[in-house]
Amino acid sequence: MRLPAAPAFIPDHSALPGLDPAWSRLVTAQTVDGERTFHVLDTGPVLEAAGISPTGTILAVHGNPTWSYLWRSVAAATVRAGQRPGARQVWRVVALDQLDMGCSERLAHPGLPVPATAEESGQPSTALGYRTLTGRIADLDAVVRKLGLDVQARQGHRIVTLGHDWGGVVSLGWAGRNRDLVSAVMTLNTAVHQRSEDPLPAPLRAALAGPLLPGSTVVTDAFLRTTTALGHPSLTPEVKTAFHAPYTADAAPGTAAGAAERRGGIGGFVADIPVGPEHGSHAELQRVSSDLALLGRESTPALILWGPKDPVFLDRYLADLLERLPQADLHRFETAGHLLPEDVDITEPILLWLERAVPTEMDRVQPSPAADRAPSSWSDDQRPLWSFLDEWRDQDTLAVVDLAGTHPGEVTWERLASVVDSVACGLQETGVRPGDRVSLMVPPGRDLTAILYACLRLGAIGVVADAGLGVAGMTRAVRAARPQWIIGELPGLSVARVQSWPGRRISVRTHSAVVASGLRVEDSIYSMMDRHAAERFTGPAPAPSDPAAILFTSGSTGPAKGVMYTHGRLAALAALLRDVFDVRPGSSLLAGFAPFALLGPAIGATSATPDMSVTEPASLTAQAVAAAADAAGATIVFASPAALRNVVATAESLDDAQRSTLARVDLVLSAGAPVHPVLMAQVAQVFPSAQIHSPYGMTESLLLTDIDRDTIEQVTSADSDQDGVCVGLPVGPVRVAIAPLRADGTSSDTLLEGPEAFGVLGEVVVSAPHMKAGYDRLWLTDARSKRDSTPERDWHRTQDVGHLDDDGRLWIEGRLQHVVTSPDGPVAPGGPEARIDALAGVHRAAVVGVGPVGTQAVVAVVEPSPVPGVRSPRPGLADAELTRQVRSAAAPVPVSAVLVTDTVPVDIRHQSKIDRTRLAGWAERILSGGKVGRP
Repeated sequence: MRLPAAPAFIPDHSALPGLDPAWSRLVTAQTVDGERTFHVLDTGPVLEAAGISPTGTILAVHGNPTWSYLWRSVAAATVRAGQRPGARQVWRVVALDQLDMGCSERLAHPGLPVPATAEESGQPSTALGYRTLTGRIADLDAVVRKLGLDVQARQGHRIVTLGHDWGGVVSLGWAGRNRDLVSAVMTLNTAVHQRSEDPLPAPLRAALAGPLLPGSTVVTDAFLRTTTALGHPSLTPEVKTAFHAPYTADAAPGTAAGAAERRGGIGGFVADIPVGPEHGSHAELQRVSSDLALLGRESTPALILWGPKDPVFLDRYLADLLERLPQADLHRFETAGHLLPEDVDITEPILLWLERAVPTEMDRVQPSPAADRAPSSWSDDQRPLWSFLDEWRDQDTLAVVDLAGTHPGEVTWERLASVVDSVACGLQETGVRPGDRVSLMVPPGRDLTAILYACLRLGAIGVVADAGLGVAGMTRAVRAARPQWIIGELPGLSVARVQSWPGRRISVRTHSAVVASGLRVEDSIYSMMDRHAAERFTGPAPAPSDPAAILFTSGSTGPAKGVMYTHGRLAALAALLRDVFDVRPGSSLLAGFAPFALLGPAIGATSATPDMSVTEPASLTAQAVAAAADAAGATIVFASPAALRNVVATAESLDDAQRSTLARVDLVLSAGAPVHPVLMAQVAQVFPSAQIHSPYGMTESLLLTDIDRDTIEQVTSADSDQDGVCVGLPVGPVRVAIAPLRADGTSSDTLLEGPEAFGVLGEVVVSAPHMKAGYDRLWLTDARSKRDSTPERDWHRTQDVGHLDDDGRLWIEGRLQHVVTSPDGPVAPGGPEARIDALAGVHRAAVVGVGPVGTQAVVAVVEPSPVPGVRSPRPGLADAELTRQVRSAAAPVPVSAVLVTDTVPVDIRHQSKIDRTRLAGWAERILSGGKVGRP
C-alpha cells in the first residue's frame, strides 16, 4: 500500500471540544529535506491581540498517536492566567503537530512501515517515508527558528519544553542540544533509554511484531483506539472522537486521502522505536539520553509529572529519568496512567512550578523552606537518634522487650548497640550507601528496631509502609518510593518477589541457598551480625538536614503518601515526647503504635512491643498489655483508640497480678483518632493510676495538640456549644492557625492565629519543628501543603477542618474534602455528626453533601445500633420518627434528607475515619431514584 503525501490543514474546531480556533495556525518551515508545513497551536496571537507580552513560551510536543489537541488544557490555562490583572507570569503555548501526525503535512510513504536499519541512522526520513527521531528533533528546531523563539530566548524570553510519550524524547532531545536557549524542561510519561536486559513493554512488543505493525497502526485504527482507551477515567466519546479526527478519511476537506493514508505516521512512529543497537534510531536515542544527563549536571530546572498506571512507560523509565535529572521535581498521580493530561489537571502543577522554578524579575520568590534550614551539625540541644546507643553501650539494662511474633525476646542496651553497629557494617559491606532508600518489610519488634537504627546510623533512608495497606497498597507505595534495597522477613520478601518490587533483597534471617535464590536474596541481617560481631561502625554521621525516613500514610483518605522526615525533625519529635510527656531516659514505654516503639531508643526509653497483630490494632488485648508491661516494667502505654477499645473489652479476664501490673502504669497516650469520653472513662478503670491523654496528630506531624480526660469531660458537657471533637491545646513549640473556609468549601489564603481565629471555621494549618520535611515524589501535594510557608517558618495545611474555642483549644470537625457547600454556607460534618451520634439507637452517623457545589443539600446517613433479635432496617430513606429526631439533633444545620444503612463504611485500620465520599455517591443515587443497594 502506497501512502501519498497530503497537505497540512486547519481542523474543524466545531468537533474539537475545548480547542479555541484562534490558536490554530499553519507554519511552513525549512527542514533538512525541504519546506514542510506544520499545524501549530499557538496562543501568541491571542495574547498579542489582547496587548499582552508573554514572558516565556511553553514548547509542547505530543506523542503517538495523539496530536496537539493533547495540550488544549495547558493552552487555555495559560491564556486565562495571562489575562488576569497583575499577572506575574504570562506563558505563550506553542504546540506543534509533528510531521505526518495530527493536522500537519503528510509525507509520501512508498510502502507500509517497517523498522529502520542502522545504515539509515541520522536521516530525517528514510526510503520508507516516515520521520526518524533525528528528523523529528530537526523539525522541532525548524519550527522554533521559523517562529523566532531562538532569537527571543537570547533576549531574555524563556523557553520551557513540555513533552509526552515519544514527544517527550523529541522535546528533551531538542532541549539537550539547545541548552543555551532552554530555561527549564518538563515531561510527562516518556523514556529516553532502553536497557538491553529489559524487555520492551508488552503493548510495544505486540505492535512491533512482524505484520502486526502495519496491520494494527495503519491498515486499521487498532493502535489509535487502544491508546485512546487508556484513560483513567475513560475519555468521553466527544474527546475520543477529537483525538481520532485527524486520522479519519474526511479529516482534510478537499483531499482524497483515505483513513489508512492518514495513519501512515502512526505506523512510522511505532516502527521508529529503537528496540536495540541494530535499529536506525538507537544511536540518536543514546545521544538524547547523554544530552539529558548534561541538563542534570547543569541543574537545569526540571519537572516530571507521571501516571503510574501506564502500561508502556513503566516505573523503570521514570527511575532512569531521575538518574539523569537528579534535580527534577516529581509528582506521581497515583490514579493516572498513559493519557495523563486527560486523567488529571496538569495545568495547576505546571503553572505553579513555573512560578517557583522559573521566576521572572516580577516573580522572585524565596525557595520553599525545608530541611535545608536545619543546623548542619548536631548540638547539645539536638541529639542524634542513636545517641543513647553510643552512651549506654556498656549497660546491661533492657532496651527492647519484644513479645510480638514467633521470635519474642529481650535486648539490653549493650546488645542493641552492638547489633546496630554490626548490621551497619554489614549493610555498608553489601553496598548500601548514605542516601540509599531501604524498604523495611519487617514487623515491629527487636529486629526492626536494630535494622532501622543501623540504617539511620549509616545514613540510609528507611522506607516504612504499613502492612495494613494490603498487598496492592504496599506495592503502590514501594513503587512510588522506588527503594534501592528491600530488607524483609520471608512473607515480605515473597510478596516483593511476586509483585516485582524494585530493589535488591536482603533477608532478616539466613535461608537456604535454594530459598535465597528463589527470593533473589543477596545477604541476611543475621549473617551480617555474625560476620561483624565485634566491629564498631565508624562511618560519618548524617547531618540533621539529611533525609532519615519515608513514612507512608494510612491510605484511608486516598492513595497512601510518602512523608519525608529528616534526622533533625525526628530528633525534635523525640525531644517533644521527652519534654511534654515526660518520657525520660530510663523510663519504659509500651507501644501498641509502631512509630513510638521505634522512637524508644532515641529517647533512652525501654520499648516494649506487646503480642498483637501489626495490621490489626484491635487485636491488642488487656492480657497482652499486662504481659508486656510486666516484662518491661512499663509505666507508659501508647495505643490507638481501636486497640484501647479491645483492651477494655478483654479486661474482665485479667487476674489480680495482671491488674496490679496495669495499676503501675501512670500515663496512657492514645493517638490515631480522637478518643470518645466514654472510652476514656473505661480506659481509666483498666489503668486506675494513669493520666489519660489523647494527642492529635497525623503521619505528617505525629504530635500537635493534647487533651486529657478531665478536660474532655469538661468541654463535652451537656451545655457545650462547640461543634466537633476537642483535641486540646498545642503542645510545646507547635503553632496552630485557621484558614477560613470560602463559600465553595475551599480554604482561603489568609491565616488567622490567636483571638482573631477563635470561633472561625476553617482548615487547620500547623507549624512545628518536628513536622515533615515534605511529601516524597509528590511535588504538587507538597507545594499545596506548604503554600503558607516563609523563609522563617514552615506551615502545613492538614486538610482537617475545625476551629479554635475562646481558650485556644482546637476542635476537629472533619476533612476539607468532605465539607458540604450548602446555600447557607459551608457545613463541616463533624458537629452535626456528633450530635446525631448522641441519639439513643444510633451507632454511627455521617453527614454528606448532595448536589452542585454551593447549593448542596445536607444529607444524614445513620447506622442504627444493633438490637439482638431485630433485623437491621433496609438501606434507604429513614422512617418519619428517626428523620424528626435526626433533624432536631443536627440543628441549626438544616438536614434535607435522612437515610439509613446497616453499615456506615469506615477505614479498616482505625475503624474511625468515615468514607464520606463513598456515602455521598450512594446518597445521591438513592435520592435521584437510582438503585438503593449498600454504600
